[in-house]
Amino acid sequence: MSELPVTAGIGLRAPHVRTVRDERPPIGWLEVHSENYFADGGAALASLDRIAAHYPLSLHGVGLALGSVAPLDCEHLRKLARLVERVQPASVSEHLCWGAFGGRHFNDLLPLPYTAESLDHVCARIATIQDVLRRPILVENVSTYATFPESDIPEADFVAAVAARTGCGLLLDVNNVHVNARNHGVDAAAYLAALPVDRVHEIHLAGFDDSGALVIDTHGAQVAPPVWALYEAALARFGPVPTLIEWDTDIPPLDVLLDEAATAQALLDRCSAARMATGAPAHAGIAAQPS
Repeated sequence: MSELPVTAGIGLRAPHVRTVRDERPPIGWLEVHSENYFADGGAALASLDRIAAHYPLSLHGVGLALGSVAPLDCEHLRKLARLVERVQPASVSEHLCWGAFGGRHFNDLLPLPYTAESLDHVCARIATIQDVLRRPILVENVSTYATFPESDIPEADFVAAVAARTGCGLLLDVNNVHVNARNHGVDAAAYLAALPVDRVHEIHLAGFDDSGALVIDTHGAQVAPPVWALYEAALARFGPVPTLIEWDTDIPPLDVLLDEAATAQALLDRCSAARMATGAPAHAGIAAQPS
């Protein structure tokens, strides 16, 4: 398993697949949603094969339901393992949430209670997934719109404990930190400070909707100024980290995504230059488990 390059990438969504496949625009790396490529064959998988020959790939899952009390979906995991074997991605990630019960998958990434029991549960499931895939995965913090009164562990401490106990890496969604800070009064700077520097191996940036009572993580707009500012704070703490622009609704022309990625790349370059000037060590990568 290789690592993602420490550059800015974009989420590859259906409207842009043909352009990326045929024209190969200069993009640092690409993320695709794993479940979109679980079929045994077909045009989508053939396009992904061609794209994977020219770009580093990240497989980003939404269906493993790490926090669900339903049994782990072994067929889902088998299909993921088959896709991993086929395209040899640089990164495999999943969300720290639940979203399935009784054989049904929901459209939302639903929040967990942050308790010791929940921590034991998700860590056991992550360990099983990593054993099957024969590699560490990255686990992403999610945006939430409700909290559990049973929670007695701060979210950031819970996320850090998952990484410490399972050896997984962290996919830090900076937009989600901002959304939760606004919705729940969380201190975003304290959240970043609670995460271990050596476990953050990817960052997501996205847009949100602030028109109602809650801030909603829509992935349907440009990255907002406060999220760019929080991203700079994250880079100051974690060093240069592969960074993705996510845009999943109201998808704009490819040039808009590339412009957003260029902004992220400029901040990555500035961070790299500053660390070189001070002699700070480069960001440490996550080692692959032996196959």
